[in-house]
Amino acid sequence: MPRYLTSLAAALMIGLPLSGGAALAAGGGGGGGGGDTMECPAGQVYDKSTKKCVAKSSALDTETLFEAGRALAYAGKYDEAISVLRLAEGRKQPGVYNMLGYAHRKQGRLLIALGYYEEALRLDPDYVLTREYLGEAHLQMGDLASAREQLDEIAKRCGKNCAEYTELDRQITTFERDSG
Repeated sequence: MPRYLTSLAAALMIGLPLSGGAALAAGGGGGGGGGDTMECPAGQVYDKSTKKCVAKSSALDTETLFEAGRALAYAGKYDEAISVLRLAEGRKQPGVYNMLGYAHRKQGRLLIALGYYEEALRLDPDYVLTREYLGEAHLQMGDLASAREQLDEIAKRCGKNCAEYTELDRQITTFERDSG
């Protein structure tokens, strides 16, 4: 794990204040992170806007918190990701809610994840990565019909050749094979 993420995790462990946002819906967009990252000392994260290491706090811009939280979530550091992403909760950024949903879903907290996904879609109904993850959550709950509804919504928004459609379609096919 990059050093700036390790430092971020350490800062969270020493009790920096976290937002007390509601457990409604999560978000976090797909796509790659920015290339402007650097290693920072413990308790700091790289802020692209100032191009330097700064103390991790809710005062950081949404994109910095989102990128750090997304990297932690995709690295399997779900609790740490949630702690970082909650600092940006309430900022009306669907990607933050999507990634909160992703991290909760990966930890088996499906109802919390569903709420975060719904909030992400309320903010941006065309956010197909959220629709993919929501479909996967429905499959985890055994709800094939709802997963198919999300697949249809993805097809309406980006067609059957986009990555989100392909991945959810693959997950549905696997679910049908394994449960049938």
